[in-house]
Amino acid sequence: MNKIENNKAWFFVIPVFVVVAFSAVIPLMTVVNYSVQDIFGANSAFWTGTEWYREMLRNPDLQAALLRQFGFSFAILAIEVPLGIGIALLMPKKGWAASAALVLVAMPLLIPLNVVGTIWQILARTDIGLLGWSLSSLGMDYNINANAVDAWFTIILMDVWHWTPLIALLSYSGLRAIPEAYYQAARIDRASRWAVFRYIQLPKLTNVLVIGVLLRFMDSFMIYAEPFVLTGGGPGSSTTFLSQALTTMAVGQFDLGPAAAFSIIYFLIILAVSWVFYTAIMTLQKDKSAQQ
Repeated sequence: MNKIENNKAWFFVIPVFVVVAFSAVIPLMTVVNYSVQDIFGANSAFWTGTEWYREMLRNPDLQAALLRQFGFSFAILAIEVPLGIGIALLMPKKGWAASAALVLVAMPLLIPLNVVGTIWQILARTDIGLLGWSLSSLGMDYNINANAVDAWFTIILMDVWHWTPLIALLSYSGLRAIPEAYYQAARIDRASRWAVFRYIQLPKLTNVLVIGVLLRFMDSFMIYAEPFVLTGGGPGSSTTFLSQALTTMAVGQFDLGPAAAFSIIYFLIILAVSWVFYTAIMTLQKDKSAQQ
């Protein structure tokens, strides 16, 4: 007897496809169209082929921005992932303290991006800002507008403060999902705290950490508002990341063809690195499972 399939569920899925088509696919195709043309006006465009792509790949300013972007993304991942796991391990597991801790940890995530940049811009001031005044009181010549190291330090600290709670909350949810039987077995075997973390908690956190790492990489690679408000890309171009360089090209200079080509390259870089991250983490997980 043939199985009768109920296709009514497609009526719920089709609207999603329509929304995605209008919000993502159609704009993407428009950008691809712009990237192979030289735009002079509303009705004036000339075919350029892949010329803009070759020009963007050879552009030294964009190459430098790409290196800064990779440096920033890897730096914040190296800090936020271990720190987020550590915070999750220290958070209470039950009672009102657990609820209060969840609310307090989640608070930075609720602040809009431009407001975060404004908060840290005030904090970094040496006259009224807590961070700038404290470092200056210690004898340090702290100035994010004149010293690239100070600017980088402040941007990384700002991002760690803002987004580490995401890793902490994801890790906390993963820890709470571990059955109590695992911990009981560890206590019977007199396993150390490190052994519990290494052989029970960390393997069970792999799935949520994959999500956290991918989200944080993609978001950090597209960061714009916070460093723009905090430093404006300076001093010089030391904190000018890809998104700001792309915005300047598209909006400031109105070079739509080159900007479109670079945005496609930008998108492909994010896609490729995210795929590498996902593949590497999942391969590592499979290897550990095979060894066990």
